[in-house]
Amino acid sequence: MEEGGNLGGLIKMVHLLVLSGAWGMQMWVTFVSGFLLFRSLPRHTFGLVQSKLFPFYFHISMGCAFINLCILASQHAWAQLTFWEASQLYLLFLSLTLATVNARWLEPRTTAAMWALQTVEKERGLGGEVPGSHQGPDPYRQLREKDPKYSALRQNFFRYHGLSSLCNLGCVLSNGLCLAGLALEIRSL
Repeated sequence: MEEGGNLGGLIKMVHLLVLSGAWGMQMWVTFVSGFLLFRSLPRHTFGLVQSKLFPFYFHISMGCAFINLCILASQHAWAQLTFWEASQLYLLFLSLTLATVNARWLEPRTTAAMWALQTVEKERGLGGEVPGSHQGPDPYRQLREKDPKYSALRQNFFRYHGLSSLCNLGCVLSNGLCLAGLALEIRSL
């Protein structure tokens, strides 16, 4: 980094720890814990766990992106930004925006849609089984085919869930690219 943009050692450590911590958390929640919990817990228990976990997860992601953006934005002369510095600021702003959309808008709607789905499923005696454990025809498919209200609720849930997943993947990618850029700047190990 150039003169005037030299981060002190402590600020560099905070930046690296917050960025790597956020990315590690995002990788774990996105690619490990969700799949393990989905395969191991009854459907409605999984939903309950996710409804408690995700608000914290998205708010922590939002806070980490905000801290990193503030650190970098305060350390650079805006008129003299290099391509990489401008890219890193853009990526962190993107991560902050996507995490905020997830935390403040998508997560509450996804969770509300999930509760509505679970209400209908409980009325039909569904939701207590671990995915893949039932034999015979899929009772959820049968419910979708017979109940247009349930089918509409399911579409609504998957719309919000899909948008939330895309935002989350955007955060993972943005933070991963920032980390890759930092790693490429390391002169020795």
